Parts: sequence; C-alpha cells; structure tokens
Amino acid sequence: MFVIDKQLQKVAKHYEALREYKKHIDTMQFDFSEEEFSYLDTPSKAVLEAYLKRFSSLQDYLGAKVFRSLLDISGIGYSKMSEVLVLMEKEEIVSLDRWIEFRNVRNELEHDYPDKLAEALADLKYCVENFSYLEQVVQNVFEFARRYNASIELPSK
Repeated sequence: MFVIDKQLQKVAKHYEALREYKKHIDTMQFDFSEEEFSYLDTPSKAVLEAYLKRFSSLQDYLGAKVFRSLLDISGIGYSKMSEVLVLMEKEEIVSLDRWIEFRNVRNELEHDYPDKLAEALADLKYCVENFSYLEQVVQNVFEFARRYNASIELPSK
C-alpha cells in the first residue's frame, strides 16, 4: 500500500469520527456560552472535547503530512511548508487564508483551554461552524488523490 493510501485511511477515520461528533453537537443546541457550558453534563462536554481534538488532529495531519504526499504523488515540486500551502491553494484544495486562520484558531485552543473559557468556547464555536469547510477540504484531498490512483475512498455522508 502506498503512503498516501495509509494517510487517507487515517484521514477517513478522523473524518468519520468528527462527522459523528458534529451530528451530536448539532442536537445539543449549545450556544457556546460559559453559562450554558457550566450546565452541560459530562458526556456532552466530552463530545465537545472529542470534536475539538479530532478537528485539530485532522487539520494538523492534513497540513503536516497529507498535503506533501499529494504533491509527491502528483510530481509537483516544493521545498518548504509555505510553498506546500500555496500549491494546495493553486490546486484548489484549500484557501490559503482560511487554512492559516484554522491553524491560528487551533493554536489558540491548545494554549487557552481551559484557562480562558470564553475564548476557548468562541474558538470551539468557530471550529463547529467551519466543519463544512474542513469537510470540503477532505473531499478535495480525496478527489485530488484519486486522479493519481490512490485507492482509498472517502466514506459517504
């Protein structure tokens, strides 16, 4: 199995879990306020934590590993990460500005939670509200990889 196939398997697993957590969050009708957070039961808080971890892990894994592998299988040359992201935008896999914004939010969450709960909840809300964009990036990744004979398929919605 090729490296990209193994990476896409991992992406698919993260995506499936993230999608399930998102469905649960949508049923919670949570407004991301500190007050409402204090009333959430432990399982609901765990779902929010799990969503955030999967969102961050998926976003990080795509940026750190998968994007480079996509360029490798396509024969597109690159030398540094900033170049990888520019090329991913050129190939219409990501919007560079949006991807950088995702990274910034993810970094804030890693450093703020739980000390600054209001900021962490605002960042979590951002991640939940931007699920569809990350989902589109994942779909773009799989479509790009299929052009170069990657054999792993994205799970259907």
